[in-house]
Amino acid sequence: MKINTAEFVISNSDVSKCPAERLPEYAFIGRSNVGKSSLINMLTNHKSLAKTSGKPGKTQLINHFKINSNWFLVDLPGYGYARVSKKTKETFQKFITDYFERREQLVCAFVLIDIRHEAQKIDLEFITYLGETEVPFCIVFTKADKISRGRAEQHVAAYKKALLANNWEDMPQYFITSSEDGTGRDALLAYIDEVNQGIFDNQDFI
Repeated sequence: MKINTAEFVISNSDVSKCPAERLPEYAFIGRSNVGKSSLINMLTNHKSLAKTSGKPGKTQLINHFKINSNWFLVDLPGYGYARVSKKTKETFQKFITDYFERREQLVCAFVLIDIRHEAQKIDLEFITYLGETEVPFCIVFTKADKISRGRAEQHVAAYKKALLANNWEDMPQYFITSSEDGTGRDALLAYIDEVNQGIFDNQDFI
């Protein structure tokens, strides 16, 4: 897939105020400081479409970006470790779950995981939540340029082992990416394009 246009549409904390257009949506979410904004900018080939920051928890709203005028990339707040007040965290955690459980246009969530670290409890818990609520999702491992290929494979295997131990039948679809060198960009966009083609061919969103 070639990204021809990528434009910011709206930010809000109320799912009912998300765009009314019947276009497929792909939501990106992960722990704070996982490199989500950098990944979004790499995928869309825009240096500052999503705002990057050295401070975890910068994204605190549902951000919609329209891509190629026919699908939405949705940037969601990170979960866990954000340096915000308890009340603020409870608020955006609520609208995150509202989005996943109420947004009919959502066709896939991409759960971002820093590949440099071994399986983290909070990531596994969030993956379990998506499974229990039957939200389609893929795992996107980020920052692959920061470790060796061998170590990256070990950490992916650790996640697979942890999920299988938690009654998953198999490892979900996953991608290994790097915002620095573009690793995984073509594969991730090809996956989105394939899903979109199936949706448009079946006229699911008309």
